[in-house]
Amino acid sequence: MKTIELGTSGVEFSRVALGAMRIDNKTRQEASEIVMAALDAGIDYFDTADCYHDGLCSTMLGQALKDCGVKREDVGIQTKFGIFRDKESDRVTRYDFSKKHLLEAMEQELENLQTDYVDFVLLHRPDTLVELDQLAEAFNELQSSGRVRHFGVSNVNPMQVELLQSALDQKLQVNQLQFGLGHTGMIRQEIHVNMADEASLDHDGGILAYSRLKCMTIQAWSPFQSGIGEGVIIDNPKFPELNDCLAKIADEHGVSKNAIAVAWILRHPAGMQVIIGSMNPSRIAEMASGADVELSAEEWYQLYVSAGNDIF
Repeated sequence: MKTIELGTSGVEFSRVALGAMRIDNKTRQEASEIVMAALDAGIDYFDTADCYHDGLCSTMLGQALKDCGVKREDVGIQTKFGIFRDKESDRVTRYDFSKKHLLEAMEQELENLQTDYVDFVLLHRPDTLVELDQLAEAFNELQSSGRVRHFGVSNVNPMQVELLQSALDQKLQVNQLQFGLGHTGMIRQEIHVNMADEASLDHDGGILAYSRLKCMTIQAWSPFQSGIGEGVIIDNPKFPELNDCLAKIADEHGVSKNAIAVAWILRHPAGMQVIIGSMNPSRIAEMASGADVELSAEEWYQLYVSAGNDIF
């Protein structure tokens, strides 16, 4: 498994990470088998969030890492906070970047994960009511206490990053964004610059080029999901041309279509990390193997076009 430095943090982890959002309905034994499958595939980075099923996903991830006998220093653990979920209704009711909420959320996450620190914590979607001085105080306390080593954001555009960064002593190292063959808006807008069609609309503020300029690692979430609500792209009859192309290139490289879909993301010189969410041990192994596949530029563009995009 190839590794990547996250931002300019000086720390490297596997280019494919395992997201724990779907681990809540697994047994303790099943959760351990999932984590072990990831470890066996070379994955040493795990992503969760405090709002995933009211912390249950973090609790199960922490227990599974313990059950697998993992030394804390041998893996990276990342969580996200800043979303407030009402316990009674189990619905997201607001975003909350207040110092009080962030500190309390991190304390609970550390307990859930059975650790005394996380390698990264990300602000989980923007809070338009953020008080920058409170945010700065929270980050400083989390860093100085050793509870958090590095920081980032999720689903945030360039101007929002600039606003947050203006108040912080810590560099925001990563931005978690949806990206994959079924969700290519960041690429489409770049290709359609100076055109007047729908693909030319910039929904993200030039986030791809901005991330490269700022040396922020993009973490691609839901890499197999369609951006138009059609579900996963792999073996989906609604995407026959894409699956034919995936199968052809997969055969040429001796891997699965899942591996090629991951390799397509990692081929981009932005230097992304892929967050996979599969809870199937065999699929985890397939997806992780994509980190070792080197696609040519021609193959990359063939896949891009087969996914329904044009290049002129």
